[in-house]
Amino acid sequence: MKLRELADILPLDARSEGLTISGIAADSRKVAKGDLFFALAGVKADGAQFARDATQRGAAAVVAAAGALRDVLDVPVLEVDDPRRALALAAARFHAGQPATMVAVTGTSGKTSVASFTRQIWEQAGLKAASIGTTGVVAPGRDEYGELTTPDPVSLHKLLSALCAEGVTHGAMEASSHGLSQRRLDGVRLAAAGFTNLGRDHMDYHPTVEHYHRTKMRLFDTLMEKNAPAIIFADDVWSEPTIKAARDAGLQVLTVGRKGDFLALKRVEHERHRQRAEVQHAGEIHEIELPLAGDFQIANALVAAGMAIATGLDASTALKALEHLKGASGRLELVGTAANGAQVYVDYAHKPEALENVLKSVRPFTTGRVVVVFGCGGDRDAGKRPIMGEIAGRLADIAIVTDDNPRSEDPATIRAAIMEAIPQAREIGDRREAINTAVGLLEEGDTLIVAGKGHEVGQEIAGQKHHFSDHEEVRRALGENVD
Repeated sequence: MKLRELADILPLDARSEGLTISGIAADSRKVAKGDLFFALAGVKADGAQFARDATQRGAAAVVAAAGALRDVLDVPVLEVDDPRRALALAAARFHAGQPATMVAVTGTSGKTSVASFTRQIWEQAGLKAASIGTTGVVAPGRDEYGELTTPDPVSLHKLLSALCAEGVTHGAMEASSHGLSQRRLDGVRLAAAGFTNLGRDHMDYHPTVEHYHRTKMRLFDTLMEKNAPAIIFADDVWSEPTIKAARDAGLQVLTVGRKGDFLALKRVEHERHRQRAEVQHAGEIHEIELPLAGDFQIANALVAAGMAIATGLDASTALKALEHLKGASGRLELVGTAANGAQVYVDYAHKPEALENVLKSVRPFTTGRVVVVFGCGGDRDAGKRPIMGEIAGRLADIAIVTDDNPRSEDPATIRAAIMEAIPQAREIGDRREAINTAVGLLEEGDTLIVAGKGHEVGQEIAGQKHHFSDHEEVRRALGENVD
């Protein structure tokens, strides 16, 4: 690609506009000869420090913030106001091609499920679809594990271009606050966007919950075109501020839920493995049998259906497809059943509202006790630890506090902060032992939730990652064979 093809993104001069670039990189260690290197200021390191290393590896030019580079380089330096946005737009241009219909969903909880559900709805309608998010990439011929909710712009646009080349026409992705703040979705052509809910999360990154919400709203006020549909769950405490932000941005607001006007939830009956619901759309009542437990899954399903309908799918087709949904990995996922019939679920809940939602969701179909195993991550928002302890103490009959990715922190210190709010809980630091103990306590009618890790298969302790799967440990504790 000639650099002049990025002239509307980068400030070119006579020296740079004739250059040919062979790729785009933001990691100096991955620079190949002829690449355009973006020197980004990060949380832990400033890319400007690695600009010379990038040129020594063959970078053809460097993009940086004004005044960021102290070294005089032998290649053109292009200074921009927002290097991260420039990177995303350049990556989208270089790796041309995206599924024709792309949607994104933001919120604290439910993003993974909504992206997955939207993909499944499209698939039920015979469309080639993909979902991108916390659990990885799922598309025809692909089921790839991932670690980032929103991939970096270069990886993301390489992926979107590949999916397009493979014939994928519809894509649903998660929009995390980090991803929005760091401009990772800039350059994605979005046909619709969704909002699930907002609670306390990432307080190590955002100074206040209000700042966290404003960052989420960048999806609506910056990345969407005027009059595009914004599908908003109407029953959350942050729904009204989100509706206002979307309307102020000139979007078409479509609300879903009990207070929704686009998809209105009129009635729901909860059962252990499914829910029967009546949903009204355009004056017509649709009866749905959702094969998933939990009130929050109804909310996620309605946001997903709303995005599918808003981007052209017939409402009857979209709502009927909800009856065939499969839950995302580690989202209130039934992993096993004890000999006495007690059921064990694994859930990704690692933030206060998510833990509260999952514990409330299992109560209606639990005739015995609700048991929960949970912890809090290290090097993250320490303020949520007693909050989660209080929630577990209020909503569970038995709580076991254990470790959940302590990272570089002292695990005992993390547990102590939780235990202050729930002194009646059992404290078992070893997560395997905690799960074994909880399974051993189960009686007929009980429900066990192992919360925090969900789909993850690692436990980070003292800077080292060790293989650990809640799914595997639950099955072992239940006496099942695990390869």
